Amino acid sequence: MQKRALGSFQVNPIGLGCMNLDHAYGPAVSAEQGERVLLGALDAGYDFFDTATLYGASRNEERVGKVLASQRSRFTLASKCGMAVVPIEGKSSRVIDGRPATLRQQTEDSLRRLKTEVIDLYYLHRWDKKVPIEDSVGALSDMVRKGYVRSIGLSEVSASTLRKAQAVHPIAAVQTEYSLWSRNPEIAVLQACQDLGVAFVAFSPVARGYLCGTLADPSTLDAKDIRRSMPRFGSAHYAANLKLLTPYKAMAQELGCTPAQLALAWLLHQAPHIIAIPGTTSVLHMRDNMAAANIVLSAEQMQQLGALINQRTVSGPRYDAQATSEVDTEEFAPA
Repeated sequence: MQKRALGSFQVNPIGLGCMNLDHAYGPAVSAEQGERVLLGALDAGYDFFDTATLYGASRNEERVGKVLASQRSRFTLASKCGMAVVPIEGKSSRVIDGRPATLRQQTEDSLRRLKTEVIDLYYLHRWDKKVPIEDSVGALSDMVRKGYVRSIGLSEVSASTLRKAQAVHPIAAVQTEYSLWSRNPEIAVLQACQDLGVAFVAFSPVARGYLCGTLADPSTLDAKDIRRSMPRFGSAHYAANLKLLTPYKAMAQELGCTPAQLALAWLLHQAPHIIAIPGTTSVLHMRDNMAAANIVLSAEQMQQLGALINQRTVSGPRYDAQATSEVDTEEFAPA
C-alpha cells in the first residue's frame, strides 16, 4: 500500500474518521466498543486518525486521547476547531466561531483532551464568514509557532478561500465531503489543491452510508441522526437514489468487493493527492475499508461508475438550506 503526502507527513490513503463513535448517526458507542475500533484500526494499519472539537460535544477528542495517547508515535493525528457545542441560554447549541481568541482557546482545550503535546494537523472546521479567513488562519499560524500544532487545514472551503488562506500560512490539507454522489470538489477545489501541493481529505467517502448499499429505508434511522435533515435521504428523493444502487451493487459483486470498498477505490483512483477517511463503529467494516486501498479499477470501470452516480443522476441537494449557508464549497449550477 503506497502512502500519500499529507503536508510533511506520509500516511496510508485510507484513514479513520472517528466522528461516528460519538456523533451524528445515533447514540455514542460504549467505551469498550470504541476502544476495539480505535486499537483495532492501529493493528489493521491505520496511521491517520481524524477527530474534532465538535464531535460529541468534545467527547470524541476525549475518547481518542484516552485510548490512543499511549500509542501516539504510531499515527498522524488530526482535529478541528472553529465549530463547537456550547451552552446558550440553558441549552447546548452548535456554534461556528472563527475569532482568533476562540481558536486559541480551543487549541489548548484540544491538546488537553487528546492528551498530546502537539496536534499534527489542525483544521478550521468551518470558515466563520463574519471573520476574515486571513484572521482565523493567522491565529492558527500562531499555534504553529508556539509548537501546539504542526500544520493547518481547512474544511468545506472554496478554491478562492483556500488561496487567500495559503497567502497567510501554508495549508497542508483541505477536508470536504467527496464521493460518487457528492462531486462538488471537482468544480474547482480539487484542482486548486493539486496546484498548491495541498492534500485533499475526503470525508463521507461512502456517502454517509448510502454507498454501503444497506440503507433501504431512512425512516428507520435514529431520531437524532443528521441524515434526517439531508434532502437526499428524504422521502422526496431517496426512492430515486435507491434505484442507482442496483447496477452499482452489481458492479461491486462482479469485482468481488463490497459496495463500500468500491466507493473508496473509485475515490482513491481520482487523484494521488486524495486521502479518504471513512468512519465506522464496526471493527469488521473498519478492516474492510482499509482493504479497499488495494483494489485496482480499469479506466472503463471508472467511467462506468462516474456515469452511473454523479451530480446529474443523484436526486436532491446534499444539505438543507441552513447547512448549505454554513459552508463555502462551490455548487453546481442548477440543471
